[in-house]
Amino acid sequence: MRSLEAELEQARSLAVEDLADAIESIGFECTRCGACCTGHGDDRHTATVFPDEVRDLRDGDATGETTRDWRDVARPMPYGLSATDDGDLEGETFEWALQTDGCGDCVFYEEDDSGAGACVAHDDRPLICQTYPFSVALAGTSQPMGDAVDEDGVVRAHECEGLGRDISRADAEALARALKERAVQELEEAIGVRDTYRPADPAPGEVVVHDSEGAKREDGTPLEE
Repeated sequence: MRSLEAELEQARSLAVEDLADAIESIGFECTRCGACCTGHGDDRHTATVFPDEVRDLRDGDATGETTRDWRDVARPMPYGLSATDDGDLEGETFEWALQTDGCGDCVFYEEDDSGAGACVAHDDRPLICQTYPFSVALAGTSQPMGDAVDEDGVVRAHECEGLGRDISRADAEALARALKERAVQELEEAIGVRDTYRPADPAPGEVVVHDSEGAKREDGTPLEE
């Protein structure tokens, strides 16, 4: 089994041109259908967001001043948590998911009068959103979008109505750069989580989230504070 460090070196050595070739071969154009930003049935929208991305979304890019609380942006990843009698979650989990509204949709998703979807935090959106519906197939990177429906080399394409459409070389290269950055960051984050993890033994009704910066409460503050 290869180490995460070996996978990280592989991710760093990915050629943007090769990734762009694969994206161009598969084809993609966003149709603004909103499927990647919304919940389905009882399932809430789940997109991984890393600590630095949470802060970017929380603070905004115009003034640098904090405009949102941590919990307005992110929620604990639900995997591994259990429900209390009151319906709240408790336990330990790893990483954060973008916050959702009462319908299970991403809180940054809105539709215009025509029904087309848009991200109100588009400039600060996480890498997982920038690169959807593509991922890179490395052992230490995540596959949060389900099974691939198409592939070319290490590039995987996941279910999306925009696949198979023409994409310009410039757009393919921009997407490829973001895809490589995401693969690198996912592995750096995984190494950070591994190196900082210590069992937290949360109290009943408490949630502890482990990310690359250590254990945190639901509001993003370090557990030891």
